[in-house]
Amino acid sequence: MLNSLTAHSLHAADPLPSGTVQIEKGIAYLGADRAELADLYLPPTAPPGELRPGIVIIHGGGWTGGRRDANREINIGTTLAEHGYVCLSIDYLLQSEDPAAPKIWPRNLHDCKTAVRWLRANAARYQIDTDHIGVIGGSAGGHLAAMVGLTGSELDPPSPYADQSTRVQAVVDMYGPMAHNRSQIDRLVDPANPDVETLAKQITPLSHIDAGDPPILILHGTADTTVDVADSELFAAALAKGNVPHELVIIPDAPHTFHLQPKQRDLRPVVLGFFDKYLKPTQPAK
Repeated sequence: MLNSLTAHSLHAADPLPSGTVQIEKGIAYLGADRAELADLYLPPTAPPGELRPGIVIIHGGGWTGGRRDANREINIGTTLAEHGYVCLSIDYLLQSEDPAAPKIWPRNLHDCKTAVRWLRANAARYQIDTDHIGVIGGSAGGHLAAMVGLTGSELDPPSPYADQSTRVQAVVDMYGPMAHNRSQIDRLVDPANPDVETLAKQITPLSHIDAGDPPILILHGTADTTVDVADSELFAAALAKGNVPHELVIIPDAPHTFHLQPKQRDLRPVVLGFFDKYLKPTQPAK
């Protein structure tokens, strides 16, 4: 089903010509047997033959909640689509808060990686540049976005679209938990599992950093009481040690949850500038 949003001019950056961002809602990107769906945000204009970068948007919610069409995800999807990006905002498997429920890791990460594959598998239909795919997420979505970027082709799901790569070329992590945190790990990994220490390391982004990782932009607010800003500072230091291109942007007085236009600072130029640098190849001189 197609919806549309009017594309408003952004003072902070130069958008595409005014028009409408098309939103294709309720895509069964994981297959017909899965309840988790996705919304696709398409740029207002698409000249024939012109390829556009793709971006996967991953919602937050502590791995136990959240949805693909929350205000933050709509803000991100609309903003990026206005500037020429094809965005897939996804639901993914959530961990039940029932203590007796089985742990889902790494199936939530598998869903995120499948979204990257879906963009590549549908590239011809939506004019997507398969060599330039990015990922962005907030909070738990920031953690999963980082994991998509840092694991490369490791921890890949066996299907669907197994012939498509899960690798991305740019990552934006918005205040995601990155350190080896026992309380967050216990949400996704059974502490009684004999392999718990291996799984705890596996679930921690800092365990996967190497020089082949894609560039990463980190955004974090100093008033965050859910994930301490020190987490992102530790992440940035680890990326520097691993020779991974990165940028850490700390927003004074910003709380845990914000989209691209918090009252403290308009972050659209920062995020768009980052994605443009790494996902839009230099146009040949005329």
